[in-house]
Amino acid sequence: MSEPNPLASLVAAAEAVRQQLQVNAFDADAVQRLRDFIEVQRPTIKETDRQGVITALGCFLGQCLVETYGGTWAKGPDGTTGVGINQTSFFNPFYRVSEQLTKGLGQSVAEFFAGVPERLAAKPGRKSWI
Repeated sequence: MSEPNPLASLVAAAEAVRQQLQVNAFDADAVQRLRDFIEVQRPTIKETDRQGVITALGCFLGQCLVETYGGTWAKGPDGTTGVGINQTSFFNPFYRVSEQLTKGLGQSVAEFFAGVPERLAAKPGRKSWI
């Protein structure tokens, strides 16, 4: 019996959230909708449901990174699942969702998402003084 494809399950979870949020694409507008959804749901999420919510919404945010910024789902250096972009940057969308759930709009997924191009442009090269 073959093992399920983990990438397929990430994409399927993202698609389920896309449909629930009633957005047409995995783009900046969809991330704005996700931000608003998280804020509405924050006070109602039970601790027992929290990890499942983070996983589902993180899959959605990750797929938005993949489709908007040309990223790929990957394992990070610490073994976490996230999105790699340009083989130089790694983002953990599950952490970003968790941060907004915990801290509110001060850790907005939409602000993070909008700042990705700047983070990619600022990625330092190898330091010559080392």
